[in-house]
Amino acid sequence: MRNILITGGAGFIGSHVVRFMVGKYPDRRIVNLDKLTYAGNPANLRDVENSPNYTFIKGDICDYELVCRIIRDHGIDGIVNLAAETHVDRSILDPLVFARTNVMGTLTLLQAARDCWNGEWSGKMFYHISTDEVYGALPLDGGAFDETTRYDPHSPYSASKASSDHFVRAYHDTYGMPTLISNCSNNYGAYQFPEKLIPLTINNIRHRRVIPVYGRGENIRDWLHVEDHARAIDLILHSGRAGETYNIGGNNECRNIDLVRMLIGAADRMLGRSEGESLSLITFVEDRAGHDLRYAIDSSKLQRELGWQPAITFEDGIERTVRWYLDNEEWFDSVTSGEYMLYYDKVYGNRR
Repeated sequence: MRNILITGGAGFIGSHVVRFMVGKYPDRRIVNLDKLTYAGNPANLRDVENSPNYTFIKGDICDYELVCRIIRDHGIDGIVNLAAETHVDRSILDPLVFARTNVMGTLTLLQAARDCWNGEWSGKMFYHISTDEVYGALPLDGGAFDETTRYDPHSPYSASKASSDHFVRAYHDTYGMPTLISNCSNNYGAYQFPEKLIPLTINNIRHRRVIPVYGRGENIRDWLHVEDHARAIDLILHSGRAGETYNIGGNNECRNIDLVRMLIGAADRMLGRSEGESLSLITFVEDRAGHDLRYAIDSSKLQRELGWQPAITFEDGIERTVRWYLDNEEWFDSVTSGEYMLYYDKVYGNRR
């Protein structure tokens, strides 16, 4: 692949993938298409925004004409679709937005790629990034999702992602388009929008605000550092078998309440507070509707076929993540205030 289009590249995971590929492939054009909704922040990519092999385009993946123009003008050979609405709480409040972006947006990208590539599949790849939430929930007493686990989504968010996965597979089976799908566990790391558990908790510790925890904090998630995820995406894009699905997990299962306590321990120490000072901020709130109890990912296929392994331990990853957010208070404050949106609206506007 000579030129790669990354959609949603100004978001949390997308920005790490863009940064990784811009640095690794100086002889390739990396094009970032992002609508810049509330969680899309080009400030996440200031360190590469002037790189000669990087192009940012503000736009909507549901805009068929725009996507076709990008594919043709930039000679796009590979598409990595990370553009998505991802917050479960927001999907419960407004499922139509999730259906539009996650389902119709993915379908628009697929159709634009099919029309522009016109059956010339050699050297082409459409890679769709999904989630472990499409599989539903696991019992507490064991088991893990693998690539053969049947889909059983329980929220509007996971239902929209499941639908988009099915469309990707249908384009492979019906039209012969080379496609890939990966389903990942919960990501964490730098640049994550602070509506998600880890940055929200760190920010609230910083300001001595209450830390909301659903139910009794018994829900279990597998945590994957975003830099390990970016490496896996690059590996799958270039070495994965067309038509296949790969699960990506961090092998770090943790109850939400235990994770919050880990974050408090690290943040209090780094802020020079007494040990456990912020534990009193924990506030249990009414559980979320359809809240899956446990997720866990079996990444053995990815490890066996492509040799990937997570490189960042959970303990080190949490330390690095807490330190990054505490060292980047200006980023935190600009994101929570929305100031970065005003700045980039002036810079980019609706320019295409």
